[in-house]
Amino acid sequence: MDEQIRLLAQQLLDSGIGKLSARERQVIARVVNRHTVSRNVNQAFEERRSVGDRLADQVAAFGGSWRFIILALISLLAWVLLNSALLSLGGSSFDPYPFIFLNLILSMLAALQAPIIMMSQNRQVARDRLAAGLDYEINLKAELEIMDLHKKMEDMQVGQIGELLRLGQEQCRLLRLMTDGAGRRSSCATPEASGTLP
Repeated sequence: MDEQIRLLAQQLLDSGIGKLSARERQVIARVVNRHTVSRNVNQAFEERRSVGDRLADQVAAFGGSWRFIILALISLLAWVLLNSALLSLGGSSFDPYPFIFLNLILSMLAALQAPIIMMSQNRQVARDRLAAGLDYEINLKAELEIMDLHKKMEDMQVGQIGELLRLGQEQCRLLRLMTDGAGRRSSCATPEASGTLP
């Protein structure tokens, strides 16, 4: 098995197996064994996610949605109207005009939401990196398969050319036999004289 991998690397990539990365060796091993390289990126990434990762992704998805924006605007408007109405009726409001308590709540929300969104973005970058790695493996395998097909086609063409030369030589021999029997000289050149022998 290792010998097949080494030979394939040498033939197709013009390099020994020692110069290849672990990922490239793995792809070549899959080519030799005729295994698929493609995998579902989403499934591969989901297998790695923890409960905290899933929760952070849900919070980031909700924090970046229109539902969150509309709920936040309604809450802010209700807070301001309620405090203004209580203050105008002569009562004491729980958060008067500069709305310092509201600013504190919004600051705490932003302080918690920002790192959660960044964690989710970091996971998206890791997912993209995984997808790029899988794309590289698929592209490398496709390239190796195409190179292998080219080599097989070249071998077939060389075999066909050899067969055509052999058939041409046989026809010349038969033509010589026919013309020698009729007393004429053949115009067929011998393969040695024409230099067409492989």
